Amino acid sequence: MEIEGPQPGRVLLEEDGLLLDEELWRDDGSDDHAGWHCVATDPFPCPAAGCAFVAEFMTAAHLILVWEERDDPNLLRHAERAKQVGRNPRVVSYEPGFGPSASYYAWEAAGRPVHGIRGKS
Repeated sequence: MEIEGPQPGRVLLEEDGLLLDEELWRDDGSDDHAGWHCVATDPFPCPAAGCAFVAEFMTAAHLILVWEERDDPNLLRHAERAKQVGRNPRVVSYEPGFGPSASYYAWEAAGRPVHGIRGKS
C-alpha cells in the first residue's frame, strides 16, 4: 500500500460513516453539588433545532454548570458573557431542586458538549 504525503486542503479519515444516534451527555461524577455556585439567568431557549428546553441557568447539555468557588475566573467569565447578551446573570448557590448539574471542569474534560454527543458505537 502506497502512503501519500500531506496534501493541503485534504483530510484523510480512518473510518467513513456517520453515527446517527445522539445521547445527551451526563456528568458521570456522583458529587453532590449542593452549595456550589451557578449562574442564574433570565429564561432562554436551547439553540438546538426542535428542542423545547428552556434554561434558567447557564447550562451545557441541559445540565446546570456549577463551580466550587463563587469567584472562580471561569464562572465570572461565563456570567460576563451572559450579561453581554442580555440574560441578566446572577451568581447563586446551587440547590439540587434547580435541576441536574455538572461540574464546569467535568464538562470541560468531556470536550465541552453543548446539546448532545455522538452515541457510543
